[in-house]
Amino acid sequence: MSDEFLIRFPDVTVGSLLDAVPHAVAVVDRDLRVVIINEFLEAVTGLSLVDVRGVYIDFVLRSNIAQRGRTFREVLSSGEPLVVEGDIISRDRRKLPMQFTISPLRGGEEETMGLVIVLDDLSTTVVSSGLGGDQDMGESIIGQSPKMREVFDLIPLMAHTEASVLITGETGTGKDKVAEAIHKRSSRASKPFIKINCGALPESLLESELFGYVKGAFTGAVKDKPGMFRLAQGGTLFLTEIGDMPLPLQVKLLSVLDDREFFPLGGEKKIKVDVRIIAATHRPLKERVAAGEFREDLYYRLNVLQLHLPPLRERETDTRFLLNHFLRLFAERTGNTMKSFSDDALKLLTDYRYPGNIRELRNIVEYCVNICQSQCIAVEHLPKYLFARKQEVEEVVVPLAPQPQVPAASTTGKDWQAIEKDLIIETLTRTRGNRTKAAEILGWGRTTLWRKLKLHGLVTQADEGRGKS
Repeated sequence: MSDEFLIRFPDVTVGSLLDAVPHAVAVVDRDLRVVIINEFLEAVTGLSLVDVRGVYIDFVLRSNIAQRGRTFREVLSSGEPLVVEGDIISRDRRKLPMQFTISPLRGGEEETMGLVIVLDDLSTTVVSSGLGGDQDMGESIIGQSPKMREVFDLIPLMAHTEASVLITGETGTGKDKVAEAIHKRSSRASKPFIKINCGALPESLLESELFGYVKGAFTGAVKDKPGMFRLAQGGTLFLTEIGDMPLPLQVKLLSVLDDREFFPLGGEKKIKVDVRIIAATHRPLKERVAAGEFREDLYYRLNVLQLHLPPLRERETDTRFLLNHFLRLFAERTGNTMKSFSDDALKLLTDYRYPGNIRELRNIVEYCVNICQSQCIAVEHLPKYLFARKQEVEEVVVPLAPQPQVPAASTTGKDWQAIEKDLIIETLTRTRGNRTKAAEILGWGRTTLWRKLKLHGLVTQADEGRGKS
């Protein structure tokens, strides 16, 4: 290994630069011995810089490219960069498809002093392009925008750690898909991936679902129940909507995360568990911590690694890409030829903000494919609520009560939460408070409308007493 190389590129400088690159990177000298690798490559190979410095690159990468050797020699002799695909054996002994970008590293007099090798994980690129790899297309994580590329780059890194992960993002952005992708790429992939919605169950039922119970713990407990923690033994427990977990259960969850053991309901013997936690929420947890609705110590315990999924409206070209993807998906499922959107329909769909994100877009495409009997999906084949929302944004609504006119929802200077609240108020005004009709216009079920009324503080105490009626 060249002393001149180390003098010109001291570790502290090169290391900090390479760690900032969201790809696995190795720098080798002219003898193809490792000078430095970044944290991403350490995570993929399971080897530290101390282990590999001065070692031949083919012993480090364990790749069909590295084993041939000549690829690197060609770049050294020609001085021309080369991009080639190959495989690499990961730290958990899985074969990962990689794209190798091999570039010469030149000195002050244009002399080739070594190589920079950048590895791009094609297993996530396949998913991001909408092909889905060996998964069903409908289960893929889809996207081409820069923000989603950042997400795809982080998934392999998070998969190769044991730390807790907190996934944030609006409803419908695909948090469950990302959690499963992290699990499937981790060393726990052969073990269970168990999902539980912390906001869908009352406190007593959620506790028994998480921790299980012993026979006789309460009326109706006629036999032992293992609970989700025990079912996920050795694997991953995905706690979705963690922000809705009741405070008493947050205390117990924190204890399990710290001690790796717990008492089932009614039990006197502690159960030891080895489970990785991935949590997800669409709520701003920091605000809930400030409001005393979420424990600060649990927040920091879960938020070791954080991954934020951007809403669809911030994903630039992904809307058009996703529309085509789901058109292809439903064409394959129905055995029909792929349909297309008319220019007018496509403009309306690409301009729409999708408050329900990818889930809503998928449902829209499925609706259109089933409604349209021709090959071209026109405006009249789109769900009617899209026009209702467009009208709600544009028109001035005259309330039935004798009071000043209420302007329609304006997007100027508002985030989506404010816009959504205005749309709900104005739609209820138009339907004279009829929630069934309002939910139909907005394209929601009555349960969804009720939840959003509570979210925006539009439910009175009397309403709470009557429930969703």
